[in-house]
Amino acid sequence: MKKRAKTLPGVTRRQVLTWSALGVAASVSQAADAVSLKGSPGWTPFSDNPPETFDQQGWLFFTDEEARTVEALVDRLIPNDELSIGGKEAGCAVFIDRQLKGFYGTFERLYMEGPFQKGTSEQGDQSALVPQQRYRQGLAALNRYVQTTSQKNFVDLTPEQQDALLHDMEAGKVHFDGFDAQSLFLEVLNNTMEGFFADPIYGGNKEMVSWKMLGFPGARYDYRDYIERHNEDLHLEPISIAQWKAKG
Repeated sequence: MKKRAKTLPGVTRRQVLTWSALGVAASVSQAADAVSLKGSPGWTPFSDNPPETFDQQGWLFFTDEEARTVEALVDRLIPNDELSIGGKEAGCAVFIDRQLKGFYGTFERLYMEGPFQKGTSEQGDQSALVPQQRYRQGLAALNRYVQTTSQKNFVDLTPEQQDALLHDMEAGKVHFDGFDAQSLFLEVLNNTMEGFFADPIYGGNKEMVSWKMLGFPGARYDYRDYIERHNEDLHLEPISIAQWKAKG
């Protein structure tokens, strides 16, 4: 019985044969050691793997109370200063809301069968909870703790009180009823940073504020014209995925 040669997903047998023929031709050719590609490749950005986005307005996952809490959290993690706008104005809470509404929120692309065991600090949380559950339970536990200790919600604390609580959560010095305070802090911190620096098409990084602050040129496709230009400010305005999609 003959064995069939395996091909990569999305690759046809005809493509494999074509590449093989080109490889043989290149090996017998004495022309040059390298090939320079000129012109624009025949490729449409994001045609096969479009980013997951949502056109609906308003909060898609958070309740109004949860949204207010998350906005207060992201604004203390990235406060408004001389460098940039704060996390709330930059859309970090909107970014988190959209991510929780999508496949990240349910971990649908990850293996989520047991057994579930406590992992190392490098491995992160290994529980059976998905991000939607972590935020819902974690935010409720946060506000229960603040109500018990201050008879307020987190959003009603002063900025100094909010910062002090966040420092204690980060250091593992405070414990919530029914949820790990430190893990909630790390989850919100990581997602806030992602929202601040991600492409604006996902809801955060309003008007590419973080990219402009860093001088990052964004989702530009072709840098061949700039490869040999070293140690100079190219004055490139950042480009987002949304702009590429608009062109298409």
